[in-house]
This record gives sequence, C-alpha cells and structure tokens, in this order.
Amino acid sequence: MEVRKARVSLAGRLILDDIEFALRPGEFCGLIGSNGSGKTTLLRTILGFVSPESGRVMLGGGKRAAIGYVPQKFALDPLMPLRARDLVELGLDGARFGIPLPSRARRAKVDAMLQAVEADSFADQRIGRLSGGQQQRVLIAHALIRRPRLLLLDEPLANLDIRSVAGIVALLRRLSREFQTAVLLSAHDMNPLLSAMDRIVYLAHGRAATGSTQAVVRTEVLSRLYGFRIDVIRVHGRILVVAADPAGEALATLGGDPASVVQIP
Repeated sequence: MEVRKARVSLAGRLILDDIEFALRPGEFCGLIGSNGSGKTTLLRTILGFVSPESGRVMLGGGKRAAIGYVPQKFALDPLMPLRARDLVELGLDGARFGIPLPSRARRAKVDAMLQAVEADSFADQRIGRLSGGQQQRVLIAHALIRRPRLLLLDEPLANLDIRSVAGIVALLRRLSREFQTAVLLSAHDMNPLLSAMDRIVYLAHGRAATGSTQAVVRTEVLSRLYGFRIDVIRVHGRILVVAADPAGEALATLGGDPASVVQIP
C-alpha cells in the first residue's frame, strides 16, 4: 500500500495534510497519535470510506477487498448465541450473498485460523463472554481468514491488560511475517510496539513523520512536527517524550496532548 500526499478535510476542517508513506508485504507499522490527530480518519481513507480532496491511496492489486479490518469499537452482547468460531467463519463471506452451506473445507479454514491466532481452546465459547484479549484474537482471525494483503487495526490494544497487550502485539508480529500481510495498527502509546514495529507513522496536527522508530522518534523530528520543543528520552528500553508548551514552560507528558501518544504507564 502507498499513501501519496493525501489531504483530507471533514466538515470544512483540515484533518490530514500531505500524508505520505508506504507499506511492504509482511511489514508491521505503528500509527501513533493522540485523540483527534487523525488516526481513524486515515484508516477510513485507506478503506475508501473517506475520499481525499487531493493525493491518493494506492493498493497492491488495486482492490480494497484485499484489506482486513479490525474496528475500534465492536459491541458484543454476552447473551448473543454466537460462538468464536461462528464469528471467524463470517469473515469468509464478506463479499458473497446468500447463506453458505456448511462444508469440511470451510470448517478446516476456520479451525486453521483459530489455531493461528491461538484461539482454538475457546473456539466454541460465546464470543460475548470472552475476555478482551480473547475477543481481539477472534476479531483478528475474522479479519485475516481471507488472507488479505493489508490488515488495519484501530486501537486494538485499548482497555487490555499488560499481558494481553504483549500477547496481541507478538501475535500480530508473527502473523505479519507468516502470512506476508502488511499490518497498520493505530495506538496512543508506542512503547508496547517498540519491539515489533518495522516503521512508524507519527501523526500530530494533521501532519505525519514516517520512517523507522529510531529515525522518527527524535527531538528534532518531533519538535518540527509539533511546532515547539520536544525532548525524547529513552529509559530502560522505553520512550518518554517531554514537551515544552508554547509559553516555554517544561512539562512531562504522561497522558496529555501532545505526547499521550507515548504514555508511560
């Protein structure tokens, strides 16, 4: 996938300005930014739900059907009589009409995907009664069962405990390489992704800095992106961003804008 100089406005407000980056097969990319930075708008633009006023999104093969998508919010009623395997199987029929007939081939595909995301042990449980981490594994299986070339995930790590976050990140890193699927994952906090990311797209004020984490998460790059002084501090394998507000007063950003994108737990 390649995004070329995309500019997007919604209701007369500029959301994304001159966004440009590319993803190769099997590459894991973190889309990092605070609330309102344009992460979801960028994902919706790639999906074709939002049209850029200038620039373009180019997909390998030219087909958006080759994209898997895990949305930010997915309400699952605990009483819904839908098993984990049923939700995964629904992913086979996204481009088809009618009621599919059961077959050994369909069940084999579902079983293989459940095993790939390590969800086979709870495949026959109701989806609404699973933990947050288990639900994310099932949603990922649903999105990947047709083997898309690109997988988009909108805040999949939100509201998960530390163990589940680590497990989901490791799972996505493994699957991206195994299936040669490019992964674009949006998040506020880059720290859980540091060991997995091949590159980063860092959004602020509608603009983006892209490249490797080492190349992008630097004082001079983020200062230029935000328009005021940003200090990047690396401590014990984690990243702390310390900003100076426009008045010049230093503050450690532990959840506020701009660096809620690199929160320190």
